[in-house]
Amino acid sequence: MPGEVSRPQLLASVEAAFRSLPDRYLGADSGFDSTCHVRLGDVGHTWEVRCTSHAARVRRGVTRRKPDVTITTDAATWLRLRAGELSGLEAFRQRLLSVRGNLDQAVGFEGLFRLPNGRPPLLHIYDVHVGRHRVSTLTMGKGPDVLLIHGLGGTRASLFETAADLSPRYRVHAIDLPGFGSSSKPATGAYNARWFAEIVLGLLDQLGISRAHIVGNSMGGRVAIEVGLQAPERVTALGLLCPGVAFVRRGFHPIVRLMRPELGMLPHTLHRSLIASQFWAMFHDRDRIDPDVASLMVEEFRRIYASRGARYAFLSSARNIYLEAPFGRHGFYPRLAGLEPPALFVWGSHDPLIPPAFGRHVRQWLPSAEQVVMQDCGHVPQVEHPEECNRLLLDFFARAEVAAPAATGIRRAQAA
Repeated sequence: MPGEVSRPQLLASVEAAFRSLPDRYLGADSGFDSTCHVRLGDVGHTWEVRCTSHAARVRRGVTRRKPDVTITTDAATWLRLRAGELSGLEAFRQRLLSVRGNLDQAVGFEGLFRLPNGRPPLLHIYDVHVGRHRVSTLTMGKGPDVLLIHGLGGTRASLFETAADLSPRYRVHAIDLPGFGSSSKPATGAYNARWFAEIVLGLLDQLGISRAHIVGNSMGGRVAIEVGLQAPERVTALGLLCPGVAFVRRGFHPIVRLMRPELGMLPHTLHRSLIASQFWAMFHDRDRIDPDVASLMVEEFRRIYASRGARYAFLSSARNIYLEAPFGRHGFYPRLAGLEPPALFVWGSHDPLIPPAFGRHVRQWLPSAEQVVMQDCGHVPQVEHPEECNRLLLDFFARAEVAAPAATGIRRAQAA
């Protein structure tokens, strides 16, 4: 049929795209050494791309070198990625490609190469140094800034679909908090909301961002609230997805206080079955979760938490979340009453960790906040119901941007 591309023509285009990679390579940090296998099933070939700090080497076929990541897709998708017509996150979201191995390196692969005509890549993963801490950051899109913060035990991967949906309107920064994902894991970190918030504010400074929307899931929601409390002038709006608000009933408080996160430094093995059961418990409707993606997330957790520093950060953070006082002079809810930026609380109707009943405490202490209960949803709404969740965020941010100039004028008048 007219317009059809023959297999030899398709293979020639693919070969040309691979041959161009060394000339497009942007380089990487000192010591970087990553091997990626790209499998294109419809043309029946695999290419090996090895990237070091200064050069990229490409060959058709593979060596005995074990890849850090394997990307499987088709030739048409690969050519669209290389032309900048589609981002890797969007392709992953549409299930046009699959990943095995290090997910971060798979997503960051496209950010290592210029697009045709010298254009920058559609997304980029890089390290930002905030004091002594290294914060791994993914940035994509153009427009007002949005910062995405993951939950306890998670990484920015839990917000990939949100990043893809928001990036047509915003410049999105999806981060791994210190202690998690690809960021540094300091043994001396406080791993409480105030400590995380100070690092987030330092990150905004390093990125030259004066003001941003902030989205946080679970623990990330608690961190987002703390940023809004500490520096309201830096926050346009807060999108809080099942945020880790303070527990009111704390029957295990004495036991948790005695537990020491240092135990996480001891060598031990996390069985895959245990990780998988905890992962699936976060969702109400398992049929909404792609099993291949779920398997990838479980393996990612196992890879990361083989690190003693990651286990210590996880246990420290969990302990601090549970022990936070809900009431009293410095309690969470009295402090929440002073939150200035507009806030949207999204609860999951079947959240096993932070049930929507917490909304009544928010309503009592912060009646100005918007609240939505997402039906048939567990603890990670941006994964279980991404379209509905991201639409809520986009609509809320649009309303907040309209209201922001008026609010700024009122604050200036009050200060004068």
